[in-house]
Amino acid sequence: MPSSTPRLILASTSPYRRELLNRLRLPFETVAPGVDETPRPGERPQDLAVRLAIAKAAAVSAARPGSVVIGSDQVATVDGEAIGKPGDFERARAQLRKLSGREVAFHSALAVTDGARTLHGDVVTRCRFRRLTDAAIDAYLLAETPYDTAGSAKAEGLGIALMESIQSDDPTAIIGLPLIALTGMLAEFGLDPLAAERAQ
Repeated sequence: MPSSTPRLILASTSPYRRELLNRLRLPFETVAPGVDETPRPGERPQDLAVRLAIAKAAAVSAARPGSVVIGSDQVATVDGEAIGKPGDFERARAQLRKLSGREVAFHSALAVTDGARTLHGDVVTRCRFRRLTDAAIDAYLLAETPYDTAGSAKAEGLGIALMESIQSDDPTAIIGLPLIALTGMLAEFGLDPLAAERAQ
């Protein structure tokens, strides 16, 4: 007898988002969305994050009808200026020097669609970095190599030691997938992780 529960797909190949979604104990698969992430002229970083989250979910939904698809994107900003993924040691060092003693806003955008309707939102996490010495920056970068992370600091790892404070409604948002907001959105599509646990 076929299940009436919709298939759940994460439109991402990020290991961080996959690990987070595993916490909800809902069966899912991952699919690369293949979306152009180039910002539009004059587009605000937070608007870019929301647009890309929606576009990722929509792209995979179009290819996999009948599924519930999660799209997500994150941008970090300082004074409204986007901060990307550094890619290598030297860029990461320069980035952390710039962020030393400053507040960074991480916009973690989220979209969930079943092809007929889409829910979306942006969960903001504000992180204040400690005043960092070059020695501390180098020690961190050699230990964790966070070159695929916007802001060059993994809050779920040793990067937490670089931070003075974190303010957010959702502690998972900074890692890249806001589970509190996501749980509420999934419930709107009939996917309740607690109901799934009770059914087992």
